[in-house]
Amino acid sequence: MLFDWLRKKKPEKKPLDPLAAFDQLIEDLERQGFEVRKSAATLLALKGDLARSEDRYVKRLQDLAKRRAVADEQGDVKIATTLERDRSQTEALLATTRESLNRAEQDSKLLLEAAADLGNRVAELRTERESASARLAVGGAVSTALREQVERFDKLLAVDAARDEIERAHALADIYREERGESSKEG
Repeated sequence: MLFDWLRKKKPEKKPLDPLAAFDQLIEDLERQGFEVRKSAATLLALKGDLARSEDRYVKRLQDLAKRRAVADEQGDVKIATTLERDRSQTEALLATTRESLNRAEQDSKLLLEAAADLGNRVAELRTERESASARLAVGGAVSTALREQVERFDKLLAVDAARDEIERAHALADIYREERGESSKEG
């Protein structure tokens, strides 16, 4: 309890850049794919060892059967009993080995399929990332162009506002001029 704060894993920061999110997911899937392929390779190596053990037990059973036949012919009950016990143990080992071999074969097949699926997913994500990158670049260019267009529009609006202000100033001046002209005519 005292050191629980040491064990707590810091939460992973979510990337702000959408492409970084793709990169992080691709990296995670590649790492997972590597681990799955490594496990599949281990099982394939185990399969080879188990196949050799299976062959060895089959040959041992054949040898024990021959030796048992000789012991039975000679009427040696003690040796026959010992050979029967060895045969029983070897058959048990052979059964266990075949069971392990079958399981290793199924598991390695499953892991190889998983690795292929992860590889396909990574390839799809890479393609999607490239497409997203292109869309972001185009989107950035469009945003820049729109921003420039908005800035030009704002400048045009400012110029129009200035023109309106100038026209108002002229109109106001005309109004004052007219008032002065009328007041000077009256006076």
